[in-house]
Amino acid sequence: MDSHAESQLDQVLRDCVFVVPRNPRPIIIVGAGGIVHDSHLPAYRRAGFPVAAIVDLDEQKAAHLAHHFDVPFSGSSLEEARRKAPQDCIFDIAVPAGSILKILPELPDGAAVLIQKPMGNGLAEAQQILHLCRNKGLVAAINFQLRWAPVMHAARCITTAGLLGDLHDMEVQVRVFMPWDLWSFLATSPRLEILYHSIHYIDLVRSWFGNPTRVLAKTVRNPQTPKLAPTKSSILLDYGDWKRVFIVTNHGHTFPESQHSFVQWEGTEGVLHAVMGVNLDYPTGKPDTLRYAPRGEGWRTLPTHGNWFPDAFAGSMGSLQSFVTGEITELPTRVEDAIDTMRVVEAAYVSSERDGVALEDLDTWTPSV
Repeated sequence: MDSHAESQLDQVLRDCVFVVPRNPRPIIIVGAGGIVHDSHLPAYRRAGFPVAAIVDLDEQKAAHLAHHFDVPFSGSSLEEARRKAPQDCIFDIAVPAGSILKILPELPDGAAVLIQKPMGNGLAEAQQILHLCRNKGLVAAINFQLRWAPVMHAARCITTAGLLGDLHDMEVQVRVFMPWDLWSFLATSPRLEILYHSIHYIDLVRSWFGNPTRVLAKTVRNPQTPKLAPTKSSILLDYGDWKRVFIVTNHGHTFPESQHSFVQWEGTEGVLHAVMGVNLDYPTGKPDTLRYAPRGEGWRTLPTHGNWFPDAFAGSMGSLQSFVTGEITELPTRVEDAIDTMRVVEAAYVSSERDGVALEDLDTWTPSV
């Protein structure tokens, strides 16, 4: 890399910082599960976001988290939390998808709320959530936090600066062992891998390329976990003849030496490779890393600070905070945008059930060339 290009890259990385709200509002968290303990609360503590209350049907779980993270109020009543917390609180709903529609009506009209992904158990529920948010005037966003993982944020800054040239290829590959038993509600879920995991990658792809014109997918079960819904998927997102975009996942790979978890972008002038360490040895995880290579040159590991879990959670909450305080004018994962991620998810399941060409159909097919 010549000195001018290297200097430009270094400047891009120096300027690539999160927009942190100057006066963050207090947060009421609904849900006291593992994701709140491992990611929401540690990220908010690091970012300086005040948490006013934690509410959960299991009052003891809420009390344990409140004590550990110095949260003033815990309990099982959202109404009581609202009475005891400041009036301008932001709500953080971190519950299974099927509970979202039960909780949203309890929020005050016009409230700001960050809703854990997925946006319901399917497109029909997502549309109900969107309708409810609009009727109540909620400033609502979905917690698609991968967009704000430090390596993804840096990759965005680099591509925006034009250092990859014309971006024409994006791939996500995940071959790991995921202990699905950590989430008891998934044991009976009819949809699993795409809805609860690859949805992150679908949303990430959309943040780069927008909506695909078509979705081709197949999601299948793992014989080692026969009681679970499919946990292995291949998803092709159609962006025309000049872009190749795909997501492939296998969450039952028990051979550590051949596990991997990465996103890679290729442009006419360079390539980026981001490792998502959280998927490797989950939930302990390994560090995220980002590498860059200009065309015709070797790889360089770039300096990034923090991991997807927990640091990206400060980005999704921070964007909502900054929007409601007027520091930014667009809410990136607002429900009006997130509904399109859910549409792509739904299209992937429909494709998995219906698409494909049976070999016997070729007997009556006339080639166009």
